[in-house]
Amino acid sequence: MVQLTTEPVIVKTPAGQLEGDLVMPPPARAVVLFAHGSGSSRRSPRNRAVAESLQNAGFGTLLLDMLTPAEASTDQRTHEYRFDIDLLTERLTPAIDALGSWRSTRGMPVGLFGASTGAAAAMKAAARRPDRVTAVVSRGGRPDLGGDGLAEVQAPTLLIVGGDDREVLNLNRQAAELLTSLPLTDVKIEIVPHAGHLFEERGALEKVAELADRWFCKYLGAGHSKQTGPDGGHFKPPEPRRRPPMM
Repeated sequence: MVQLTTEPVIVKTPAGQLEGDLVMPPPARAVVLFAHGSGSSRRSPRNRAVAESLQNAGFGTLLLDMLTPAEASTDQRTHEYRFDIDLLTERLTPAIDALGSWRSTRGMPVGLFGASTGAAAAMKAAARRPDRVTAVVSRGGRPDLGGDGLAEVQAPTLLIVGGDDREVLNLNRQAAELLTSLPLTDVKIEIVPHAGHLFEERGALEKVAELADRWFCKYLGAGHSKQTGPDGGHFKPPEPRRRPPMM
């Protein structure tokens, strides 16, 4: 078994430097950038578990702190940044750009994996970089917080929701309607039975990793997929809805 090495990286933003952990397995031909949820960091144990599974499947991964140390300290007291989707999007966008310039990831397809509020930021960042982001996966996400910007997402998007997380499931179903406003967008909801918002139930997080692995294998053209069982439902509009031309 190949010993994987974590490379500390820095992403520069107008607000300051963000710390990240980059892991590139030797056969990697694509990289997945993680956008963690509210109040978390690149050390999120759930995201790290999914990242490890993707690494074993042959994907590179980048787990990134989306707040500067000063902002993270303030947010722990006030919670003022964790729901600021525009700010979080501004942090993901330069990270996507950095992946295109670093020697170890240059030219590779990029996938985004967002959790909770990080899912909304991931989708808005995907809309800003349609030529770089090839696929998006959301885990227990709040894509509804992306607002009307969801209609700009062109990357195929998988929404993974716990079956017992009823409110978030309804919000994801509503978001899927916006995400399918572009005719080329493939949007799918996968429900993990008996799982809650944090997927702490036995086997739930492993199921998330398997679903993400299969989605990224399909759309990033890399990795090696595993059989995971029956598909969930696809959400596609009856007729492609095109936005009116800008005046």
